[in-house]
Amino acid sequence: MRTDLLANFHDDFYRSLNRFSVGLEPTFRRLLDFDRDAAYTNSYPPYNIRQLDETNFQIDIAVAGFKPEEISVQLQDQELTVQGIISSEQSDESKNYLYKSIAGRSFVRRFKLGDFVEVKNAKLENGLLTVDLQRYIPETAKPKEIKVEVVNNVLNAKHSKQIDTKASVAVA
Repeated sequence: MRTDLLANFHDDFYRSLNRFSVGLEPTFRRLLDFDRDAAYTNSYPPYNIRQLDETNFQIDIAVAGFKPEEISVQLQDQELTVQGIISSEQSDESKNYLYKSIAGRSFVRRFKLGDFVEVKNAKLENGLLTVDLQRYIPETAKPKEIKVEVVNNVLNAKHSKQIDTKASVAVA
């Protein structure tokens, strides 16, 4: 019941934002989806997101115990998906643990990337998967100056006639 009320609030909130914008509907929809997905996200594996400077970011994911071939990093529709699949030969069922707290399970972790953010590379070192991201601004998104053209301005027409009259008197 509470989640339905919250979902309705979010729908109304984003719908009200649409009254003040043009062309931002996909962004609002992504925000709404992100908010809904957050409720179902678990904390495994742990990760950090760092901003290195204005345009560069890093995602560090703790994947200790995974071999490089068991980790998949994919980008599709501005969603970065990191997946770890434990092979069947590593099954813990045959091992006799007295105590076990190190997680050894498969996972899927998704990150929504903003517009103009691209994945530069991914590397696995000492059980830590690092994904480098870079935000760029395309030429079409950079600000540009728009020249304002004056059309049918009565003041300019009278002013130009006065100049023409003075020019013709000076010539005569």
